[in-house]
Amino acid sequence: DMPTEWEVPAFTVETFAPRRSRFCIGIPIINEGDRIRTQLNTIHRLGLHDMADIIIADGGSTDGSTDRDRLAPLGVRTLLTKTGKGKLSAQLRMFFAYALCQGYEGMVIIDGNNKDGVDAIPNFLEALDQGWDYVQGSRYIPGGIEKNTPFARKWAVVLLHAPVISLAARFRYTDTTNGFRAISRQFLLNPELQPFRDVFDTYNLHYYLSVMAPRLGYRVKELPVSRVYPAKGPTPSKIKGFKGELHVLSQLFKAALGFYRPSN
Repeated sequence: DMPTEWEVPAFTVETFAPRRSRFCIGIPIINEGDRIRTQLNTIHRLGLHDMADIIIADGGSTDGSTDRDRLAPLGVRTLLTKTGKGKLSAQLRMFFAYALCQGYEGMVIIDGNNKDGVDAIPNFLEALDQGWDYVQGSRYIPGGIEKNTPFARKWAVVLLHAPVISLAARFRYTDTTNGFRAISRQFLLNPELQPFRDVFDTYNLHYYLSVMAPRLGYRVKELPVSRVYPAKGPTPSKIKGFKGELHVLSQLFKAALGFYRPSN
């Protein structure tokens, strides 16, 4: 029963367990295969499913990684499967809408490709409990760890992406492409934010939220995280080639210049 003015892609809901926590952990995926299985096993082994409800935000996987018998035993509470249009930002709108309608007070987001150290999740939950509204994970602050980061990607973040977002946000970020974040209910429901719009399709919702949280006066900080890329083989990423990189740059500057702010 979400508000009629919210623009959210069509999706299905499979619930494996009742809500048990004030907070939830959202994991957006699409065809992550063994990566998401390994990540969920680690989350379960660390007992993180007892600290916050686990919600999978699937973009329409066809590799069997979202089968019920694979998810339920690992403590996943809900599987959301997007059947409508859109990519990552559409998956995030789906997840946010579900989490808000379920009454969660805050949510942690972490990519489902097993690059991020899930052992940092309790620190993000603690930050939400302490009243922080927007928490950005960073490899580039004390305590952060990076391994095998592609050279071009690292310097694009350090020299371009993070400075542009920081300037627009009036808050110094160091790792603005990192999807490991925590977000409060109050921030998402601010009428000046309006994240539930179809304009948020691929990566721009992440950038927009980073800019708007400090601009709207919310409590924002970074926390150290680890991100480890495979030492061999292809880089796990949905951004492909020059066209993909150009698209990211376009969305970056649109977010920085205020193109996505509500007109009313």
